[in-house]
Amino acid sequence: MRLSSFVASPLSCLFISAFVFSPCASAQDRTTEQGEAQISDPNIECTPYQYPPVGNAKNNFPLSWTAATILSGDSDAQAKYQSIESLIPNIPPKGTQPQSLVGNWGNITYDPSDPDCWWTFEKCTTPKVPGIPDDIAGLPEPNTLGYGFDDGPNCSHNAFYDFLQSRDQTATMFYIGSNVMDWPLEAQRGLADGHEICVHTWSHRYMTSLTNDEAFSELWYSGWLSISRIIKLVVGVTPTCWRPPFGDVDDRIRAIANALGLTTIMWQYDSNDWRVGSGNITEADIDANYMDLIAAAQNGTFGASGTMMLTHELNNFTMSEAVKFYDQLASAFSYLVPVGVAFNVSNPYVEDGYTLPSFAEYIDGTHTGSVTGSGDGNTIGGSSDSSGTGGNIPSGNSTITSKSGAAIVSHSHVGSFASAAILITGIQFML
Repeated sequence: MRLSSFVASPLSCLFISAFVFSPCASAQDRTTEQGEAQISDPNIECTPYQYPPVGNAKNNFPLSWTAATILSGDSDAQAKYQSIESLIPNIPPKGTQPQSLVGNWGNITYDPSDPDCWWTFEKCTTPKVPGIPDDIAGLPEPNTLGYGFDDGPNCSHNAFYDFLQSRDQTATMFYIGSNVMDWPLEAQRGLADGHEICVHTWSHRYMTSLTNDEAFSELWYSGWLSISRIIKLVVGVTPTCWRPPFGDVDDRIRAIANALGLTTIMWQYDSNDWRVGSGNITEADIDANYMDLIAAAQNGTFGASGTMMLTHELNNFTMSEAVKFYDQLASAFSYLVPVGVAFNVSNPYVEDGYTLPSFAEYIDGTHTGSVTGSGDGNTIGGSSDSSGTGGNIPSGNSTITSKSGAAIVSHSHVGSFASAAILITGIQFML
């Protein structure tokens, strides 16, 4: 996916408004998650807004949508990186930047025995370096789909999230740090609705193309343990799971993620929804990919263990496809659950006070966890701190309640332009 697919700019808002005669201004409350969640006009949803906690902390982060590096003066990041540096395998970055950042590996050579367990090369999910946990690609529970979406938070996701609420469905949301910075109130809704929040890196680059400190920074500034991390700052929690963009991971990147306490989550089926309109990929192709998964479930393929399919919150089409096929997926599989639920991860975040239901609880009807506190007091859900964070996530012994809104995704996405496939070309393999 090209970076332009993720960035919603004031210019894009002006472009849309010029053609659909919808003003890019809002009289709604755009200061709280609850107010933002009530907006039903996608043009207004995707109008940039100011959120003081993010604005006040801007200098603590890399530039949005640029490959992250450890910031000068960030002693916490420097100390953490130095503490894990000896755990990183001596595996060189793949390709040559800047081409490799977008998946063009040039004429690199790579041993066909796949010594690095490079997923992009041969879909390897069992590390070859000792001590690194296997990737999670399937589920232990039979006839179960690990339900989740990459590339959020999308600025116009209210109708989609409203639909999920209408079906009492929660999912695993893989949030990009730069999107969280651009759309913080939308990110807060993910937690408020009871979804499981995971990291999808800072700038959505091919991770194996990065140097060690760059790969570390892509994870550190997205969601690791400090108030200066964007998911922590905005949402109030520190995730313990991540998914590499494009699935591009090897044992070097796995080691860095593992040292930061992040479980690597992959997939077994690919909807390819993000590629529609690029090359020869059509909407009919995406429909067929969904139907292949549904047919496999109906044919008993997942009778012994469940699976995961790669889908996205990227734009109106990808979200509409999820809505379009939801009932068929729910009929074909016994259960659709967040990934953490399938593995009985009761505490999905570093902070105490946030839970996911167990698998048994989920299939018994409890689809959202509980918030029984406010983390460590330095979060949006807790007391205010020097960053100016306030209280938007519910605290106290509570469960998340539904919000009103559109039940289907029927709007045009602003600022998420048609994606183009980035082909992996020119790789040569050593004999």
